[in-house]
Amino acid sequence: MRHLKDSKKFNKSASHRKAMFRNMVTSLLRFEKITTTLQRAKELRRHADRMITLGKKGDLGSRRRALGYVQDKDVVQKMFDGLAKRFADRKGGYTRIFKTTHRHGDAAQMAIIELVDRDPEAQEKRRVKRVKEEEQAPAPAGAIPGQ
Repeated sequence: MRHLKDSKKFNKSASHRKAMFRNMVTSLLRFEKITTTLQRAKELRRHADRMITLGKKGDLGSRRRALGYVQDKDVVQKMFDGLAKRFADRKGGYTRIFKTTHRHGDAAQMAIIELVDRDPEAQEKRRVKRVKEEEQAPAPAGAIPGQ
């Protein structure tokens, strides 16, 4: 029976699930907006709101707990300095979820999760374009391109 079990398993082991949400919380706090599936966004909201509440407390114990969960010291600094001031008068509900289209591969319901008072100048998440090794290295003198 699943009595008093309030989290989903997402068909992942406990360690994988924990690592996934740690990565997602770090990305959400860094970029202030990410795209994921609807079910993951709903579960992520719980973890992210907890971290922002730690940032609002601002004491040393809260900072250490946040450093144990969030994977980037710069994000923790942002959380305790910037986000704590931004959400100082808000008692909860720091994130919002928008449903978007279905994913092309498996028709999963996608969603955008973002911070409520999102900073418009926050850095955008960039996709890294992978370049082939041939294009990276300069061709030796006298070599024929493409061979």
